[in-house]
Amino acid sequence: RYYDQLCSIEPKFPFSENQVCVTFTWKDAFDKGSLFGGSAKLALASLGYEKTCVLFNCGALASQIAAEQNLDNDEGLKAAAKHYQFASGAFQHIKDTVLSALNREPTVDISPDTVGTLSLIMLAQAQEVFFLKATRDKMKDGIIAKLANQAADYYGDAYKQCQYKDTLPKEVFPVLAAKHCIMQANAEYHQSILAKQQKKFGEEIGRLQHAADLVKTVASRYDEYINVKDLVDKINRALTAAKKDNDFIYHDRVPDLKDLESIGKASLVKSTPVVVPLSQKFTDLFEKMVPLQVQQSVSVYNQRKADLVNRLIAQMREATNLANGVLASLNLPAAIEDVSGDTVPQSILNKSKSVIEQGGIQTVDQLIKDLPELLQRNKEILDESLRLLDEEETTDNDLRTKFKERWQRTPSNELYKPLRAEGANYHSILNKAVQADGQVKERYQSHRDTIALLCKPESELNAAIPSANPAKTLQGSEVVNVLRTLLANLDEVKKEREQLENDLKSVNFDMTSKFLTALAQDGAINEEAISVAELDRIYGSYTQKVQESLKKQEELLKNIQNAHQEFSKMKQSNNESNLREEVLKNLAVANDNFVELVANLKEGTKFYNELTEILLKFQNKCSDIVFARKTERDELLKDLQQSIAREPSAPAIPLPTYQTTSAGGTKPAASPTPTPAPRTMVGTKPQPPARPPPPVISAASSSSSASAPSGTAAPPAAPPAAAPAPAPTPGASAPAASTAPSQAQGPPYPTYPGYPGYCQMPMPMGYNPYMYGQYNLPYAPSPVYQNPGQAPYPAPQQPGYPFPQQPYYPQQ
Repeated sequence: RYYDQLCSIEPKFPFSENQVCVTFTWKDAFDKGSLFGGSAKLALASLGYEKTCVLFNCGALASQIAAEQNLDNDEGLKAAAKHYQFASGAFQHIKDTVLSALNREPTVDISPDTVGTLSLIMLAQAQEVFFLKATRDKMKDGIIAKLANQAADYYGDAYKQCQYKDTLPKEVFPVLAAKHCIMQANAEYHQSILAKQQKKFGEEIGRLQHAADLVKTVASRYDEYINVKDLVDKINRALTAAKKDNDFIYHDRVPDLKDLESIGKASLVKSTPVVVPLSQKFTDLFEKMVPLQVQQSVSVYNQRKADLVNRLIAQMREATNLANGVLASLNLPAAIEDVSGDTVPQSILNKSKSVIEQGGIQTVDQLIKDLPELLQRNKEILDESLRLLDEEETTDNDLRTKFKERWQRTPSNELYKPLRAEGANYHSILNKAVQADGQVKERYQSHRDTIALLCKPESELNAAIPSANPAKTLQGSEVVNVLRTLLANLDEVKKEREQLENDLKSVNFDMTSKFLTALAQDGAINEEAISVAELDRIYGSYTQKVQESLKKQEELLKNIQNAHQEFSKMKQSNNESNLREEVLKNLAVANDNFVELVANLKEGTKFYNELTEILLKFQNKCSDIVFARKTERDELLKDLQQSIAREPSAPAIPLPTYQTTSAGGTKPAASPTPTPAPRTMVGTKPQPPARPPPPVISAASSSSSASAPSGTAAPPAAPPAAAPAPAPTPGASAPAASTAPSQAQGPPYPTYPGYPGYCQMPMPMGYNPYMYGQYNLPYAPSPVYQNPGQAPYPAPQQPGYPFPQQPYYPQQ
């Protein structure tokens, strides 16, 4: 299956080092490597190399499957022969194609010499399988001898091909030599039996002696590879018996080996050619994927084909309408049927019956009534699709105006250009359909009354047709018979034309493979030459049939008109008959118009239904892209909100002088964070002067701090790394240096001896204008974005499709 896929995609993708560069690496199958280096391998950006190596493994695996078969039954023998021949074909295919596929020197295992030898070895083994089957089936010894001789020949050729090469494993050569001898011995053995049957006892002994020498050579040289004991015993027994009989009874001269006639050969095997696909039930995964040139060529070809088919069908329909018009103007066939003058002609009755069976005037009315609904449904789907695009584009434009250069994404009006063009095309199609509907309705109104008359029962229809009394002699006249024959021939032409139209519509031929082949061979596609030649081949016979039909009709109409002139001369002319003939003409025309109207209306209904399916796909496409744009818009808005929130709203605020000077007059190092305001103390003792910033402590710590004796000494506390410098309390005297250190030391949340703990009492915002730094100012969200991270423009709810969904409109 993989090999089949490779063959499938090879002409579709430009696999090469400078285009679609996919490197395939394979190791030499027979190179075992050495102590100082691994086995030889080759890496190429060539699909042909990959195909060659995969096919090599297919052949190798097929040979292993064949070798594993049980050769004691027919099924095993058949399977083994089949797989050996497939393997031989695979290796032969590589031999023929490897140099052109790689365009460089291949590794030894896939070189033409090596795979050629492997192909011959597989063929020899397949031939041996047929020899075994013939032996098992006890076929004639002459046939068995020829099969064995051919197998020996194959083994001998294979041995000669690889005798002086060191590519294959070393055990291959002795096995090939041994097999050659064994099969030759078998051939001689079975030929000796044939000689005995022909009473050639000397030849029998000579062949058995040669066979014995061959198996003796195998036993002495190749005994570690192949065991031939059974064959040796069988040949020796036969030789001993033959010699004994000849010595005592026949006394036939034993000829020299060189004087023996050569044994014939019968080859029952051949390499199975590689024909893609190799696998069962192959499915091309890349069937729809073709190069752009091929796709364009197929599109142009389809247009040429459609033009040709439409032209031929239009010619036939135009000819049929012309014939109907001529017959209606001559009141045929009603005129030759209406010789009584007081009954409804049979042709008119047939037309009336056909119209009634098709539903009559009610069918046309219903079809015409359905058309506006189908049209409106399509218009609403298209309008809804474009509305989605308009709304999203308006939102995008508003946000682009608001954020200007920050709104960095593709504008919707550029992104939607292909969809807008597609929508405009659908609008144009709908407008043309509306014009066509109007023409059909107009024609229907002009013939409605006559069509309604055709739908009435026979009695009413007869009453509506004026009566006349032409000469009774016309009933059996020669002119009437001629006209009947001509009209029958014309009806036959019309039926043939209908069948021809169906045949034209049903012809289907995929040109993809033709264009792919041309592209692979020439590197370019001459679309016009290929398409014209193929269309002529496929539709040439149909074109000829259409022209023959038109020519035949032309001759028939000419003869009908001439015969009708004679008929009119013979017919008595009076006002009643003229009026009757005019009504009959109108009824015939009404029938033709009814058939054409129903066909047009059904075609229009089918068109609208198919267009609905296409427009629903278009709507899904618009909905998908709008949803994707909304998701992208929400993400972009979220990023912009976070960016705005991180921006400073004012430049850095300078610190007052009193915040930068310590109580002792020394100027501490500047801190980037402003000093927080001092907190109110809770307690009965007088408050000390300036202190470090109040720590946040638990209630338990506060109570223990409040109960500590005032005279207890405590180690100074160290503030956090970025603690601000303490600010002096207004109205408080500066403490002595020994009483309050200028910088707190110790743990980050200390309790001081003699001072009660602090309550966690937040101060009002207006207490100290420098309480918050510029990065600590609370961000007041813009009124435009009420909830950060959410779009300020909620997507409008799309209304559901107002019409019931039809089951054959798939939702994409």
